[in-house]
Amino acid sequence: MSLDEVRQKIDSIDQQLLRLLNERAELVHAVGEIKRKDDLDIYVPGREDQLLRKLAEINRAQNGRLTERAIRAIYREIMSAALALEDSLKIAYLGPTGSWTHQAAVNKFGHCVEYLAEASTEGVFGRVAAQTADYGVLPIEHSTEGAVHHTLDHLADSTLQIYAEILWKADAAVMAQGPHGTITEIHGRAQMLARCRPWLAQAFPAAQLIESASSSAAATLAAQNPAIAALGTPLSAELHDLRVIATSPREYATQTRFIILGRRSGPPSGNDNTMLMIHSKDRVGALMEVLQIFATRNINVRQIENRPTPCGTQARFFLEISGHHSDPAIQQAVTALEQHAAQVKTLGSYPAPGWVEER
Repeated sequence: MSLDEVRQKIDSIDQQLLRLLNERAELVHAVGEIKRKDDLDIYVPGREDQLLRKLAEINRAQNGRLTERAIRAIYREIMSAALALEDSLKIAYLGPTGSWTHQAAVNKFGHCVEYLAEASTEGVFGRVAAQTADYGVLPIEHSTEGAVHHTLDHLADSTLQIYAEILWKADAAVMAQGPHGTITEIHGRAQMLARCRPWLAQAFPAAQLIESASSSAAATLAAQNPAIAALGTPLSAELHDLRVIATSPREYATQTRFIILGRRSGPPSGNDNTMLMIHSKDRVGALMEVLQIFATRNINVRQIENRPTPCGTQARFFLEISGHHSDPAIQQAVTALEQHAAQVKTLGSYPAPGWVEER
């Protein structure tokens, strides 16, 4: 075929795609109407994950040229556009604009929904509680810094729950106006600079590393001075009209767990985790007794985090366990804990996702 013939065929396919996408949008809108009538959540993370996995399997079976990452990215935006049709879905996140949390939120919900930056964890909780945001996105664990205690403590004191989570791996991006050889300074958050220092020293030996309050603040400086580069997210480069001039090697990738905060737990998906907060007497063997209750019911305790309480006579544990809080075995375990004078609060059940890599 000639070039013109190929282009005409592409134009024809594009017309078919647009027709089918609009047909799909009409059907999604119909689903939304049914959900509103039955007071169901518009966004269902378990359903989203099942769909993406199924599409990736179909693509592999068809020996499609597109990669699984490409299929996920395309359908993420298709689903984002559909969510935006339903009352303009609003997502609050721990800012500023272009932060790692913002990047993770966009990675999950796509570009078409509305994003609301909040300067504090309290701000995100307040938005969701006041129903001026449908969901909130907050970090709960960093690979280098451990648990994010602000998030855990606010979950302990709030009626809001974990609705879903995002397990996210991403490379750090060096962004600037000018070319690689003109950079004299690289600005970034202290933790990220420290993590990437060996790589940056090798890749930019003449550049001085300077701490910044945030990745967004660093990008703002880089946008004002062509000799300055910023270390941050690809999204920050896009928002500040900068070019990504270098990307960190895989061993420097950031690994972070984020929660999607909602006004109730996620529905059962068949492969869930649950987070519980448990108050018990601060005495020898208290944690062992808690763990034994789960072990005798064949419930896997995936993670434990200990936090202080205002009252020194109690111990407070945050436990992530396998299963949904509606599972009979978990309900039996909670009852047994309460019979042992422990106080138990369910902080949410959510689908257990795999790590998502942004490269």
